[in-house]
Amino acid sequence: MRRVLRTVAGPALLLLAAACGGGPQSALDPAGDQAGHLHGLFKLMLWVCGGTYLLMLGFLGWSIWRSLHNQGVGREASAAGLDRGLRAGLGLWAGIVVIGLATLAAASFLVDRALASARADREAIAIRVTAHQWWWRIEYRNPATGALIETANELHLPADRTARIELHAADVIHSFWLPNLGGKLDVIPGRVNLLDITPRRIGWYRGQCAEFCGLQHALMALDLRVAPEEEFAGWLAAQAAPAAAPDDAMLARGRAVLEGGSCAVCHTVRGTAAAGKAGPDLTHVGSRRSIAAGWLPNNRGNLHGWILNPDALKPGTSMPAAELAPEDADVLARYLEWLR
Repeated sequence: MRRVLRTVAGPALLLLAAACGGGPQSALDPAGDQAGHLHGLFKLMLWVCGGTYLLMLGFLGWSIWRSLHNQGVGREASAAGLDRGLRAGLGLWAGIVVIGLATLAAASFLVDRALASARADREAIAIRVTAHQWWWRIEYRNPATGALIETANELHLPADRTARIELHAADVIHSFWLPNLGGKLDVIPGRVNLLDITPRRIGWYRGQCAEFCGLQHALMALDLRVAPEEEFAGWLAAQAAPAAAPDDAMLARGRAVLEGGSCAVCHTVRGTAAAGKAGPDLTHVGSRRSIAAGWLPNNRGNLHGWILNPDALKPGTSMPAAELAPEDADVLARYLEWLR
């Protein structure tokens, strides 16, 4: 029962997490070119469809009024008048519908062309995102060496520069959605889809998987940071560096627990013996705002709980519980928190 309640309550809790610091998550607050185009099309459709609906109600009211008004008139005169009014009304209505549909078709075509125009940007930064149940693997190309820089569940983008996101799926169909910056795009196993994003407004935002992908679909989110070009370049350079060697005995013990336990089988911490590829890269995990794909704030207590019993926090997760003594889990959590 508790597992079911956690799953059912997931979407509401995710909205609460976004409101408490995860960043805005709304397609009605565009912060990038692509989201702005889609928002403009949405508003146009709302006005056209809403106006058409109001006109339909007006015609309906007019027809009822005509019917009641003509009750006292002779049948032949009433029928003739109704026929003339009906012909004029249907003609007007057909014209309105054609104009409305033509307007929406033209606007959709223009928005589609505007979205496709970013594909010609040769200066776009390439980012590879792989969807897993239920987290996101994110890889950048090191501009200095060409090597891949891997992180997880936290996407950083430079402002005023197009990012070309290459979408892959590791297991089932997912859908990648950054509501404030662009539209949704499915992430399909065996297929590579490309999504162009051109952010304009600096800040923190929140992304989401928008396709049901299993038990914890509602808790498959990611934090998004849009930063000035200089800040982004500094962040990327810091992410490219291997983990520093700890100069504290407790942190050194935490590193030893990481390298000697089951964590090293699934996770990589560059600069240590941990080189697993099944789970997220933890080289700079301490610098991230959240863990468990945006579900939990990143602090020592949550790291400790996640290490010892992840299924209690996110039922169905593929991460197994680490068989560690509480004191070992504590020093490991301290070490992971320190990895910035």
